Amino acid sequence: DGDRFEGRFRDGVHTADVPGFYDGDGVYRVRFMPEFEGEWHFVTSSNARSLAGIAGSFTCTSAPPGAHGPVRVAGTFHFAHADGTPFRPIGTTVYGLTHQSDVLEAQTFATLAAAPFNKVRMCVFPKWYPFNMVEPRYHAYALHDDGTLDVARFNPEFFHHLEQRLRELAESGIEADLILFHPYDKWGYSDMPPSADDLYLRYVVARLGAFANVWWSLANEYDFMYDKTLPDWQRFGEIVSAADPHHHLLGVHNGLEVYDHSLPWVTHCSIQSQAGSEPEAVATLRDRWNKPVMIDECCYEGDIEFGFGNLTG
Repeated sequence: DGDRFEGRFRDGVHTADVPGFYDGDGVYRVRFMPEFEGEWHFVTSSNARSLAGIAGSFTCTSAPPGAHGPVRVAGTFHFAHADGTPFRPIGTTVYGLTHQSDVLEAQTFATLAAAPFNKVRMCVFPKWYPFNMVEPRYHAYALHDDGTLDVARFNPEFFHHLEQRLRELAESGIEADLILFHPYDKWGYSDMPPSADDLYLRYVVARLGAFANVWWSLANEYDFMYDKTLPDWQRFGEIVSAADPHHHLLGVHNGLEVYDHSLPWVTHCSIQSQAGSEPEAVATLRDRWNKPVMIDECCYEGDIEFGFGNLTG
């Protein structure tokens, strides 16, 4: 955690300090998403001599057709891409999107490609929950001999797979609302020590922040993660916000107790509430927080025994 590696990017007007990361097999990377055309120059800095002072340049050309840049808040209560194109979210959830078999993941992507959704909420870590009790193909960390997580060593293969799926979502015009923590766990992701939590957040932002279609969600149902305190969530939000030079959207999703969306690093209100789907309730929340309100979970159509999944068509 004491290692430092980053790149500074300049185009003569704009400057960005971008964190780097280790990608395994002796490879270190810095990923940068420029938002302005023209010639950019970069130089690296590090407390490792071999990684410091690496310099170069590149030309940022115009975006390809259909690429509009990251989504951000626009006009206080709405969203737009970096180029000004309005974004009107029609979202769904596929929590275990990257933790299934190749066949099931391919089937899911084929379904998404033919569906109207332009945003998907998905978990970084695998999830253990009814109808989703499968061992993941990859873990985010290397494993100890006894099968427990070695939270000091990330598994690049896990992240390569996640990145490929993020690219496929982008090709389908779908934003990826990445859930960074969640309580539905049996492997140890939800109760890592604070030092591991903080290291993970910085690593994920460094790896994935240059993906234009990424949003950050600190948690799915943060208030059901009983090992975390409100000061923990405050620290997490400050870490992600400070570490992300690309300024992606950042929210905190609730179970029962709505998070304090007045905090400056919270960009929008991500709400779970059946009652909150009523227009007057949304208006109340907008007035309270003066930020966009998204009902990110208002139950699902289905025929399962749980109340969250038995809405009629």
